[in-house]
Amino acid sequence: MLTWIAPIIVFGLVIFVHELGHFVAAKLVGVYAPRFSIGFGPSLWKRRYGETEYVLAAFPLGGYVRMASREDEATAFLEGGSENSAVEPGDVRKDGYDPDAMIPFGPKPIPESRWFESKSLVARLFIMLAGVTMNAVLAYVIYAGLIMRSGIPTPLPVAAVVTPGRPAALAGIQAGDSIASVNGVPLKSWEVLLDRIGASAGVPLRLGIVRAGTPTEITVTPAAEVAPDPRTGIKRSVGRIGLQAKEGFVPVAFPRALGEAWNITIDKGTAIFETLGALFSRGVGVSELGGPIAIAQVSVQAARGGIENLLALIALISINVAVFNLLPIPILDGGQIVLNVAESIKGSAFSLKTRERILKGGLVIIAALFVTVMFNDISRNMQGIVRLVGRLFGSA
Repeated sequence: MLTWIAPIIVFGLVIFVHELGHFVAAKLVGVYAPRFSIGFGPSLWKRRYGETEYVLAAFPLGGYVRMASREDEATAFLEGGSENSAVEPGDVRKDGYDPDAMIPFGPKPIPESRWFESKSLVARLFIMLAGVTMNAVLAYVIYAGLIMRSGIPTPLPVAAVVTPGRPAALAGIQAGDSIASVNGVPLKSWEVLLDRIGASAGVPLRLGIVRAGTPTEITVTPAAEVAPDPRTGIKRSVGRIGLQAKEGFVPVAFPRALGEAWNITIDKGTAIFETLGALFSRGVGVSELGGPIAIAQVSVQAARGGIENLLALIALISINVAVFNLLPIPILDGGQIVLNVAESIKGSAFSLKTRERILKGGLVIIAALFVTVMFNDISRNMQGIVRLVGRLFGSA
């Protein structure tokens, strides 16, 4: 059950928040939005409230908000039919025919003042940027909540598991102890401690310990073991004390939590931009990209790790969606922003045929990207698929 529920929660929440941003912004500036859909394809559920029809569709890998537009036909092929034709009396629909409603639910024409194109460039940009803004806000709120709940991570490793009978336990180290220094030198990370222990087989080390807020010093002598080097994977003799560490957290006040959440959101977004830049500069190969299957697998793993892990994943994917949608590819928000700015500079709208060509070109790019990431996902899981086929068709 978790295999299905976790990806639905992750995809559904991120997509819903993104489309909600567009929808609320459109309403605020007076654009008529007759449809709010989560997913594409055949409707699984739909209901009209007021002047908007809300839809849950069969394919949840996206969503859209239909807005009144004189160029409606240019996007109809993407979202399932034109909205500029009225429903005829007696049309068989769950919502029925409403004689007091505007097209497409009734006979009343849509006022030109409520078309998307009738709004100023600033208002249109506000609508188009609202989706990615909401994704960024979602990530920020999640990070702020996680920090207020758990605090901020500290560079000091905290003993999580102390193996009985091993040097750490024999020296008196207990689970929950923070290790602050080695031989009087302050620690900056768990990796530094790991390197010092690994290089000190048979050599006593003075560890500065903080236990329940009280500092103390414990001497421990790492035992020599043949084990893989944590950095190279090559087996060699290294020092071990029988200690597993975890990340420590320090509680912070509410104002600092908000500031730290902002820093994390910016850092994650910057890292994603840098990754995309490396992709286009061939610093990162397309074979490293993951798609829906990879996200679904990570979602399940995060859900098994607890609600905090799942929320952190939602925040990260939300930032990814925000950054990805800013790419200047037609049908994405970034592409629509470029198109609207270009029309404003040009002084007139592009022709219907030109807009259709641009949007179809964008659709080809997105389709190629989707095929690529799906191929990557399937390739990474091919070994498991082969095993499954073998079980299905193997001899009894």
